[in-house]
Amino acid sequence: MLVYCICYAAGYLMARLGQYYLSGASLMLAAVYLYWHEYRRTGNLLQLRGLFSAFWVGGQGVACLKLSRLQTDWSPMTWFCFFLAFAGFWCSFGLISRTAGDEGISMRRRRERSSVRPLYYSMIAVTAVSAAAFLFEAIYLGFVPLFLRGVPHAYSAFHVTGVHYLTVSCVLVPSMAVLFFQQGGSRRPARNTAVVVMAVICLVIPILCVSRFQLIFAVATALFTYIAYTGRVRFRTVLILAAAMLPLYVILTIARSHDVTYLNGIFEMKNPATPIFISQPYIYIANNYENFNCLVEALPAHTFGIRMMFPVWALTGMKFFFPYLISFPIYIDKEELTTLTMFYDAYYDFGAAGVAVFSCMLGAAAVWLDSRLKRMKNPMGFLLYAHFAFYMVLSFFTTWFSNPTTWFYFAVMGLAAFYCYWVS
Repeated sequence: MLVYCICYAAGYLMARLGQYYLSGASLMLAAVYLYWHEYRRTGNLLQLRGLFSAFWVGGQGVACLKLSRLQTDWSPMTWFCFFLAFAGFWCSFGLISRTAGDEGISMRRRRERSSVRPLYYSMIAVTAVSAAAFLFEAIYLGFVPLFLRGVPHAYSAFHVTGVHYLTVSCVLVPSMAVLFFQQGGSRRPARNTAVVVMAVICLVIPILCVSRFQLIFAVATALFTYIAYTGRVRFRTVLILAAAMLPLYVILTIARSHDVTYLNGIFEMKNPATPIFISQPYIYIANNYENFNCLVEALPAHTFGIRMMFPVWALTGMKFFFPYLISFPIYIDKEELTTLTMFYDAYYDFGAAGVAVFSCMLGAAAVWLDSRLKRMKNPMGFLLYAHFAFYMVLSFFTTWFSNPTTWFYFAVMGLAAFYCYWVS
C-alpha cells in the first residue's frame, strides 16, 4: 500500500504539471508491482486483489497518458475517488484476510471429483433456453445482426425486453464445458461430443449477434474457469486462444460497419496516425475514467441508491410502472462512448462515501471467494470465481454490479449450483 501511495502521489503531481507520460508511467509501474506482490504471495494467477490492483490502477495509468483530445485534466475529487476505490478494496481485503487467518492462501490443484451428470444436464438446459431465446428474438425482430450491412448499432437493436437475458446466458456454457472435461468427462463418447457441440453453439450465438464483448466474455471466463480449477495455465494455450479470437474480433468489427475512419473519428487521437489496434483498446480503457470525471463535474445531486438498485427495477419490471426510477441522465464525454467504471453508479448515488463503502464491500466479497477457492467442491463455485475475476480485470469498463445481466448470470449459476449439489 505504501508503494501505491507514493506512486499515486507522484502520478497526481506529474498530471498537475502536465507531464502526462510520467504520470501514467508511475501508476502503471505501481500496478505491475502490486500484481506481482500478490502473485508471489499466493501463487494464484487469478488472485482477486492482484487482478483488481493490476487493472484498476493500470487502467488509470493508461488514461493518464492523455493520448486523445477527448481527455481533460481530472478534478481533485476524481483523483480522490479513484484513490478511495483502490484503498477501500485493498484495505478491507487485507484486514478481513488477517482477521480470518487466511492471509497467504496458496493455489492447490483440485482433487475432488464431482459428478459430471448434473453439469451435463445444466448445459443442456442453458443451451436450449439460450438458443430458443435467440431464435425468438430473430423471428420477432425480423433480422440477425451478422447479416445486416451498414448498421453500426445492429446489436443494440437486437433486444427483446426480458428475453435477451436468456439469449446472452449462452456465455456460461463454454465455462461449464471446461468444468465438465476437467472432472473427467463422461464414459459415453456421445455425451462428450454433445458437450463440445453445445459449447460451439453458445460461441456462435454472440457471433450472430455481432457482440464482440459477449464472445470475449465467453472465452475469457472459460479460460479463467480452467485456471481457477487447475491452478495453472499454459502460455501456449493463451496464445492459441488469442490467435483464434483476433480474426473473429476483426470480422465482427467489420460486420458492425465500424471501419477505421469511423472509429478514428470517434476516438479523436492527438496523433491521427495512431494505428487502430492501439487507439481502439486505448480509448476502451481510458475513456471510462474520463466519463467518471464528467460525472463528478456535472452531477447536480446524488440519487441515494436508486442507480445501484437498477437490477431490481429491471428484473422485477418495476421500471415499466415507475419510469422515474430509471430516468436519470448519464454523464459522458461522447455519445458513442458509453462505457463507465465499476464505481460510476456508487458515486452517482452517494458521492465519494459511496465509492469508499462499495469498494470495501467488493474487497470483502473478494476475500470470501479467495478463501474458499482451495476447498471448493461444487463445480459452479469455480465459474462464480471466474466471473468475479473477469469483473476485476474489467473493473475500469462498466458498472458490473448495478447491471441486471450480471445478477441474471449469478441467478443461473446459483440454480445450476443447487442442482449440482442436490444431485451429487
